[in-house]
Amino acid sequence: MTAATFPSPLSTFKRLSQPKGVMQLGLITRALVIFAGSTMSAVCVLAIARTLLGYAPDLPHLSNAAVLFHVTTVVPCVPLGLYLLLAPKGTAMHKALGKLLVALMVVTATSTLFIHEGMALSWIHFFVPLTYRASWLIVSSARKGDIKRHKAEIVGLFLGALMIPGIFAIILPGRLMNVMLFG
Repeated sequence: MTAATFPSPLSTFKRLSQPKGVMQLGLITRALVIFAGSTMSAVCVLAIARTLLGYAPDLPHLSNAAVLFHVTTVVPCVPLGLYLLLAPKGTAMHKALGKLLVALMVVTATSTLFIHEGMALSWIHFFVPLTYRASWLIVSSARKGDIKRHKAEIVGLFLGALMIPGIFAIILPGRLMNVMLFG
C-alpha cells in the first residue's frame, strides 16, 4: 500500500498564481489590477458625479487649461487600461485601444509639465519620465514580439504611473480629485 501524497499549499498557490499563457495575467496580478482599476474608476465616477450634481465646491483648478486638459486625458486611461489588461489579447481591438492608451498616457504625462507656472516641477513629476520610458518599451517590445516584456511594462504603467499618482491626487488636500470628493 502506498501513501498518498498531497501537493504542498505553497506549490498549489504558485500554480494558481501563474498565468495560463504568456499574454495572460497571473491570479495575483489580475486581482490587483481588478481591485485598483475598479476602485479608481468608481472614485473617478463619484468625483465627476459630485461635481456635476453641485456637491463639490467651486473648482478654480479647472480655470487652468493644462489641468483641464490633464484631467480630460487621464480619466479615460483608468477604465481603458483596466479593460485592456483583462480583455483578450492580440486582437485588432486590443492593438487599436492599446495605441490609444499609450498615446493618452504620453499626452497626460506631458500635460503635467505645463500645470504650474514656469514649468515648476514637484516630486509627482517623477512619474513623467517613467511614463515615457514605459510607453516606449510597451511599443518596442510589442513590435519585437517580446510579449513577456510588453505585459510587464503595461502592468507597471497601469499600476505605477496611473494608480499611484491617482491615489495621491485623492488623498492630498487641495488636489482637484481631493476637492471634488471631499469638498
